[in-house]
Amino acid sequence: MNLPVTEWQAIAAASDLTPGQFLEFHLTQTTGEPASVPLTGFAFLDGDTPRAYLNACPHLGIELNWLPGRFMDVDNLFIQCSTHGALFKPGSGECIAGPCQGDALTPLEIRLQNGEVQVRAQD
Repeated sequence: MNLPVTEWQAIAAASDLTPGQFLEFHLTQTTGEPASVPLTGFAFLDGDTPRAYLNACPHLGIELNWLPGRFMDVDNLFIQCSTHGALFKPGSGECIAGPCQGDALTPLEIRLQNGEVQVRAQD
């Protein structure tokens, strides 16, 4: 999904970004026409590297998580779509198994600034 670049948006305190935890958030932008549906995303630490993606499977556009904050497969190795089981590499968002194999999650830029976790759509 191509998103227009937006301003940085604070989503949580930097201290909330901890290993093994996923932060879910609503973006201030929407999908646009025709529905203007609010967009959601999630952020997490991939080792020591913060990552953020749009919470939308590239196959059907549905949210990925099983339950609030639950995005990983049972082995805790890959992000998994709760609807059809597609598996995504946490570091790149690339789909390695499932109906969207070869596609990828939509990344969001992420930074830690002034004690906050901030995100925005990428260029």
